Amino acid sequence: MQYYGNVFRPPSEARSLIIQATVGCSHNDCTFCYMYKDDEFRIRSVEDIKKDLKEMSSYGDYFERIFLADGDALVLKTEDLIEILKAIKEYFPNVKRVSSYATAQDINRKSVEELKELYDHGIEMLYIGFETGDRDLLKKINKGVTYEEYVEAMKKVKEVGFKSSITIIAGLGGVEGMRENAIGTAKLISDTKPDYLGYLTMRIYKNTPLYKDYVAGKFHMPDAAQILEEMKIFLENVDSEGTVFRSNHASNFILLAGTLNEDRQALIDAIEQTLKKKSFRPDALRGF
Repeated sequence: MQYYGNVFRPPSEARSLIIQATVGCSHNDCTFCYMYKDDEFRIRSVEDIKKDLKEMSSYGDYFERIFLADGDALVLKTEDLIEILKAIKEYFPNVKRVSSYATAQDINRKSVEELKELYDHGIEMLYIGFETGDRDLLKKINKGVTYEEYVEAMKKVKEVGFKSSITIIAGLGGVEGMRENAIGTAKLISDTKPDYLGYLTMRIYKNTPLYKDYVAGKFHMPDAAQILEEMKIFLENVDSEGTVFRSNHASNFILLAGTLNEDRQALIDAIEQTLKKKSFRPDALRGF
């Protein structure tokens, strides 16, 4: 079985079989993202992917989930993805869920009918990196997608029936953009109402354009207290009833878990207590 470059997956896919449909990310131009900067993007052949599935089929009883990597497997042609999904059913008849990273661009390039075919053939969950809902910040970080395109993509996701897991990033706008990032992102989450929401904390890596801005003094990284204040502003403004909320990534200064909107005040209270005691997680990873 072949893996190329750096292979990443969501925390909830820790026990999944990871199959690379692409190597790297087709966009790979976000200023803050380090994940695939050293990987030249390419789409793997369907035959190679099927070989990987066949090779791992002897472990079929062990895996209940399969995750299609890398950055955006949905960039593949719909007919190719369907062929891969049929192979998954052939070699792993006991698999309960297939999931994938997806970009709003990939989702919007496909029709609802195409997406429904993928859903019917086994893709159940899509992981989408919103990062921010601040329109100006989306341009600044070269995300390659607009607020409106996120909303359009999520309408398709919901119409088809996919489960959606969204990531957003506290601190992405720096000290100066904390409030705008929090409020803009709260509005985007309120407008799209995902099933799951993961709140990460900004980390700076040396192989990113943002690192150069940081060294040049153009980007000012918020400290732990400022990050939590930003998260508090987000929670005070978000309206996404039923969304499962988590901040349990290695980057987070506080571990939070709850369901919006019912646990909103408890989440805010936990942030306020942490700020009062200054009991930030000491092992939160900062990057570099």
